[in-house]
Amino acid sequence: MSLVSAYFSAGVIETASKADVLRELDLAGLSWAEVDTNGLQVFLIGTAPDEAARFQALSTAGGVVDAARVIDQMLVEEPEDLAPPDFSIEILRNDAGVSAIGLIPSTTNREELIEGFAALAGDGEVSDLLGVADFDTPDGWDASLEFALSALRDLPRSQISVGPDRVAIKAMAESDEHRRRIESGLARRVPDSIALTLELSAPRPVISPFTLRFVIDEDGAHFDACSADTEEASKRILKAAAEAGLDGKSSCTLGLGVPSRRWADAVVLAISKLAELKGSSVTFTNADISLVAPEGTSQALFDRVVGELESTLPGVFALHAVLPKAPEQSAEGPPDFTATLSPEGKVQLRGRVASEIARQTMDSYARARFGSEDVYTAARVAEGLPSDWQVRTLAGLEVLSSLVNGAVTVTPDNVAVSGKTGNPNASADIAQLLAAKLGDAAEFEINVEYVKQLDPLLGLPTPEECEAQIVEIIGSRKISFEPGSATLDASAKDIMDELADLLKKCGDIPLEIGGHTDSQGRESMNQKLSQERAQSVLEALRGRLVPVKSYTVTGYGEANPIADNDTEEGREANRRITFTLLKAEEEPVAEEDVAEGAEAPAAADGAEADAAPADDKEEEAEAKPAEGTNDG
Repeated sequence: MSLVSAYFSAGVIETASKADVLRELDLAGLSWAEVDTNGLQVFLIGTAPDEAARFQALSTAGGVVDAARVIDQMLVEEPEDLAPPDFSIEILRNDAGVSAIGLIPSTTNREELIEGFAALAGDGEVSDLLGVADFDTPDGWDASLEFALSALRDLPRSQISVGPDRVAIKAMAESDEHRRRIESGLARRVPDSIALTLELSAPRPVISPFTLRFVIDEDGAHFDACSADTEEASKRILKAAAEAGLDGKSSCTLGLGVPSRRWADAVVLAISKLAELKGSSVTFTNADISLVAPEGTSQALFDRVVGELESTLPGVFALHAVLPKAPEQSAEGPPDFTATLSPEGKVQLRGRVASEIARQTMDSYARARFGSEDVYTAARVAEGLPSDWQVRTLAGLEVLSSLVNGAVTVTPDNVAVSGKTGNPNASADIAQLLAAKLGDAAEFEINVEYVKQLDPLLGLPTPEECEAQIVEIIGSRKISFEPGSATLDASAKDIMDELADLLKKCGDIPLEIGGHTDSQGRESMNQKLSQERAQSVLEALRGRLVPVKSYTVTGYGEANPIADNDTEEGREANRRITFTLLKAEEEPVAEEDVAEGAEAPAAADGAEADAAPADDKEEEAEAKPAEGTNDG
């Protein structure tokens, strides 16, 4: 009876434990788990999708029966191939050195990377916090890293984030002009496959004099110059200008040198009063304010507006208000002086000057500014001109030199400037100059158009355009060397000067300078000579202040002939220097038929077989860029 009772009791316990545990596992969504029992022992069986699911099954069963009764006999699925990690690097460069943190593929040459950082750090430290993972290099990683390192060379204070197909750059530029130049250069060099994010900042310039000029005329309301000390001040000034009739986008230059913390208060007030007068101009030159009312304004309105402005301006500001009168008419009209600058750089000076000495001074000043061969003076000496006439005309010439083409007209009451420029801040610069030269009460008109194509920073040629222009500059000319050496001779100076002028505009482009010889002489000697000559060309460009950091030098020796080495004409054609634009992730390719139909290029000296290059042969190398990609 005891045995039978024990048997049936054990069966009841096993059945109840199995049913209870299975129910809880199903409720927890762990249907992959099976349960078996043997007396008080509860066995968990099955294949868990991962370790977390296995642990959850154990916990669930342990909540139903005593955890000591649970026996783990579960398996865990073998994981599939691990997904590659997110490779990325954060690079920080400053005066203290270079630090890098992140994860790179094992295929990346870590030692070479750190050596590059050390070269940039100079006397600073290099902090290497890079981890390495043994996974395939993701697409775009090498191109992103190469571009980031090239950008790091130009940005001594920067933070660069690198990932496959993306580069984000935060940096501090030396000036606003330097910032624009860096932005332009990076935008030209970035490969199409890389998403570039730029956040470049520059220290605020010192604006001297701190100038603002707001004009309401027949063309509407506009700023000739706008300066502000803070973002908030700029917003307030632009809002006041919009209420006075300014239409469209405008901006104020943020800078240092504000004469008062209440600059925005004074400007907003003056603009509102100018709107009440319904025209003319208000000019701030530091703390001096010149308000010019429209001709014909009633004396009562002028007195009221000026009185209200004087009584409410912050104490540091001084107001000079002018109500113009109609000019007196004379038989020959009011005196004027006009200077024009043509797109070709030709300058003509016409109108009236006060004396012969004044005319000679004007002519000499113009020739110094624009070149002695480009100035034509037809101004005549006249009497009765204002005492400040020479100052006004010389200021007009100085303004004209800031334009690419245009005209300046000087009258006793006004200086009118019009033309085109490649400087986006030209109007503000001209307003500051005229205010400083002529005084804060001077009246002037500025109608200057910014033309993007004329901007020396944004109008830089593309790398492909640079390659084409190298072809045009060189033509059939030759870069010559002294016999039996890699030293450039005197005849190479002109062509090297012209190449340097172009390449300075091209900026930091990936360019290969290749040296080539004919097949005469030992192969090793020819290769060495071609390498040395290509290096000489590089050094000559560096000496002319060309940025050559991205240039490479390759001596091909006799490996890539473009003509038959069995004839003197062919050997002469094979001796040459080439300039080749390197494409992203491409290697230099042998030159093939680049010079077909060209005049015989000369270059590396050949020598008789198995002999050193002869010294009595003419040593010249034609600089012939590749026509297309790297097959030159």
